[in-house]
Amino acid sequence: MNQTEIPGAIVFTGNVRVLHNGVKINCNKAYHFKDEEYIKAFGNVQINQGDTIFLNSRYAEYDAKIELAYATGEVSMRSPESTLVTDTVYFDKKNQQAFYNSFGTIHNKENTLKSKSGRYYVDQKKYKFTTAVTVTNPKSTIKTNHLDFYENSGHAYVFGPSTITSKENVIYTENGFYDTTNDVGKLTKNSKITYDNKIIVGDDLYYDRKKNYSRGINNVKITDTVNKVIATGHFAELYRNIETKKDSMILTKKALVKTLVEKDTMFMHGKKIIVSGPKENRIIRAFNNVRFYKTDMSGKCDSLHSSTKNELTQLIGKPILWNNDNQMTGDVMHLIGNNKTEQLDSLKVLNNAFIIQKDSLSLNGYNQIKGQNLYGKFVGQKLKEIDVIKNAESIYYIYNDRNEFVGIRKSVCSRINAEMIENKIETMTGFNNAESNIYPEDEFPENARKLRGFVWRGDERILTKEDIFPAEELALDEKAKSESKKKATKAEKPMEILKETLEYDKKNPKPKDTTVKPVKSEKVK
Repeated sequence: MNQTEIPGAIVFTGNVRVLHNGVKINCNKAYHFKDEEYIKAFGNVQINQGDTIFLNSRYAEYDAKIELAYATGEVSMRSPESTLVTDTVYFDKKNQQAFYNSFGTIHNKENTLKSKSGRYYVDQKKYKFTTAVTVTNPKSTIKTNHLDFYENSGHAYVFGPSTITSKENVIYTENGFYDTTNDVGKLTKNSKITYDNKIIVGDDLYYDRKKNYSRGINNVKITDTVNKVIATGHFAELYRNIETKKDSMILTKKALVKTLVEKDTMFMHGKKIIVSGPKENRIIRAFNNVRFYKTDMSGKCDSLHSSTKNELTQLIGKPILWNNDNQMTGDVMHLIGNNKTEQLDSLKVLNNAFIIQKDSLSLNGYNQIKGQNLYGKFVGQKLKEIDVIKNAESIYYIYNDRNEFVGIRKSVCSRINAEMIENKIETMTGFNNAESNIYPEDEFPENARKLRGFVWRGDERILTKEDIFPAEELALDEKAKSESKKKATKAEKPMEILKETLEYDKKNPKPKDTTVKPVKSEKVK
């Protein structure tokens, strides 16, 4: 001890130890300014607060009045789960915070955090960053300018433009949570997950890397860049199989799938839609009040199944199809495409086939053909020819070359062939046991002008892509938009800390120390 080397200070040398309100300081040399209650420590400095903070440096200062420590020179700060390496650290004992502004690297289990500045909250076991920070581990990399990182759980909360990158995908969000241990994310603002061939966006996104699963709520959009499919809805799930590439997505709540067909877009809605499989065998299944629309075709059915492998789309359960001015119904319908041209090739209507076309020149006339099955051929997106097989019947309005009405022809035969020009019946020919009569209009009563089973459903025809949504789906849409507005305001502030973060230590207690401690023996009197 030397009281003359430094005026106003007592100099201690050789294995110096200082204790103040739970803070222990060890060093090779120390100046103690007694009046100021201030200490300067030199050489192999160690500052320790219980089992929460361990600071090592070449030099340090400690102000006992305000309980503030300053450490500099190859600083290493250990907390229960992390180690910070930097040039200078301040430790505010009174507020239980440590902070640095000299570029630092933090090692936390598998995570490495690098930033220009940061602040550590002892009681919360949390690092807070408000400048550029990067978190890397073997599975992912987080980059953001605003991060709260909980060292015990590995939970990361980001705010502002942020990315989470892994070999499988890139996540972008402006407000979210990511569990670096379990690879689970919850994203709430302007969020997007980009895979190698799919992009999912939505108001609220959930991501589980280990399960290859993601989910979106409200204003969800999934873009399949390979299959040229865009799927939207207010609830969606995306499952990925990295090995087989048999991804699948499930959509509900105003579900919509848009596909490119013949340089046109097909819009399809169902209460539930499932899209699965790779490009060469993509399958679309839609259920409950399915509706679809493109510029030259629309329709409805109970359920739908479509496969790119055989280019077959099946309309199941009370199907109805409108192709320009033609209305077609039957028990089951098949739309068959051409894999080479990627255009609609043919049509099958199986059981109770019925085609109706409103006659353009008469007031209430309808051209009609019915039979057991109908087979149609498309050329250039237009229905070119149809064959109605077995128990075929027809009613056809006949005009001469000057568009003057000639009569109404009613035919019954085994098969009827009709050729179409510009989607209108141009010629009709009956085969096998054909019976055909042409009646003047005044000799053919109104009640005989419609074949059995005739139902004209022109008022149900879907004329725009907006018409594919029934009233209950539009109500769900309004509800989702209302929720979205409320959450958008909430998302302008950093996410509230989740219960799983706050209760992490409680639910994940550390193993108790089972070391057997020696017991002092007593002499027996």
